[in-house]
Amino acid sequence: MTDDLPAFPLDHLPLRGAPDSPALRFKDRVYSYQLLNHRIGRLAAILAAHDFTKCDRVATWLPKTELACLMPLAAVRAGLVHVPVNPLLKPAQVRHIMADSGAKVLITAKGRAEQYLSHYPFASSEVEMPKDHALPLGVSTALDTNGNACFAFLDEATLLTEIDQPGDVLPPLPAGTDTDTLAAILYTSGSTGRPKGVMLSHANLTLGAVSVASYLKLKSNDVTLAVLPLSFDYGQNQLLSTWQAGGCVAPLDYLTARDVIKSCARYGVTTLAAVPPLWVQLVEQDWPSEATVAMRRLTNSGGALTPTLVKALRGIFGAKTDIYAMYGLTEAFRSTFLDPSLIDANPTSMGKAIPHAEILVVTKDGSEAKPGEHGELVHAGPLVADGYWKDPERTAQRYKPAPAFSRYGGMAVWSGDTVWRDDEGLLYFVGRDDAMIKTSGNRVSPTEVEEAAMESGLVAEACALGRKDERLGEAIVLFVRAKGAVDEEALRAHMKAALPNFMQPSDYVWLDEFPQNANGKLDRDGLKERL
Repeated sequence: MTDDLPAFPLDHLPLRGAPDSPALRFKDRVYSYQLLNHRIGRLAAILAAHDFTKCDRVATWLPKTELACLMPLAAVRAGLVHVPVNPLLKPAQVRHIMADSGAKVLITAKGRAEQYLSHYPFASSEVEMPKDHALPLGVSTALDTNGNACFAFLDEATLLTEIDQPGDVLPPLPAGTDTDTLAAILYTSGSTGRPKGVMLSHANLTLGAVSVASYLKLKSNDVTLAVLPLSFDYGQNQLLSTWQAGGCVAPLDYLTARDVIKSCARYGVTTLAAVPPLWVQLVEQDWPSEATVAMRRLTNSGGALTPTLVKALRGIFGAKTDIYAMYGLTEAFRSTFLDPSLIDANPTSMGKAIPHAEILVVTKDGSEAKPGEHGELVHAGPLVADGYWKDPERTAQRYKPAPAFSRYGGMAVWSGDTVWRDDEGLLYFVGRDDAMIKTSGNRVSPTEVEEAAMESGLVAEACALGRKDERLGEAIVLFVRAKGAVDEEALRAHMKAALPNFMQPSDYVWLDEFPQNANGKLDRDGLKERL
């Protein structure tokens, strides 16, 4: 099956807005759609003037600067593939991504380049780090101390200066451009092993933008506060879906939850996307009316909302603000969303398939799961990525032919996540296969234990993990952060009333702060190390 798909080249997004309408805002600097398109074209021309081959990879290691926002579109306009690197990653992780992707250039600030070189200096005598700027292009064949091919650094400040100068401007790609062409490689940490590079085409990214803008009902007068990392698919879509709707994006690198609230008031923000750990911080703050009055929608992914969190958000923003619960996979961008009219009655549901996605629940024998029956979530359709970069083994594990009852057919993403549907077709998350806790012969969903703890009203955050136990197989350990004073006795009493004996935590570990990974999600691996 094929839809009448509105796929188009990724760099056409600046053409979606009115030329004089605001598209990108940094404090008091506002770029119109016309200026945004010009600066993308200017940056693309600068990149194209260097010694690149078509589809060469160009990486960025930047916070939410102007260049970080321009690069996803400028790179493809120049015939290159963008590899965004999370600015929170350390040199060892950056090194892996650069080596794995084969990127010829890393665009970053001088300080970051020096940080990297202090860990991994170039060994070639002909390559030296200039004192006042980053390495020039043309040294990508230099070798590091392990004999591996190096990349060149390109200085962010130098590039921005060049963009401001008169010069060539590349026009948008032709309308007939093959939208199956590779546009970006986004690295996802996954649950095991080194980060994997997910290959995303123009169609993957533009259809994702069209889909999200459609179901979020984004308008040209919307203002999105972009707080999530742009190297994260959910974060990058803050830009793409807003530009698809002709709205304005205000990128923000925040230090505290208060910074987010102040920016909502300053910019008249209508759209705020976050992950559960950030929502937990935000609902613990006082929100002045000027920060909430314009808010039309809140969106959540990267973990489930809890009934307590939904209630807290409703208490701050009221009924006028829509709350969108969503579920996504970097391997297929986004899979489901819950209609905001249903969230108060169904706060733990993932909802249904987003536009241009087919979501299937498949049992172990390959048949379609009946309502109430557990099965693996399988995503089919045009949002499915092209696999993992130069990793056929792991690609084959995750990307497999869609089941026989699929409308789309073709290759699908088999998520490894266990879900079920109710009689109304709403999906509910049970747990990841590799995260399920096997105790006393039972498979226990960490999510169910965590939600029970949150509903006690005694904890602000919770994470359940399995610890090896000779008697039980795995014992349940519950990490919690208190909401107020620690009261373990009351929490244990609540859990005994809420869950059967085999789902009771053996141990409670109280934390002052939960660890987070580079995308702001709960760092379960970090907590596992404590076990």
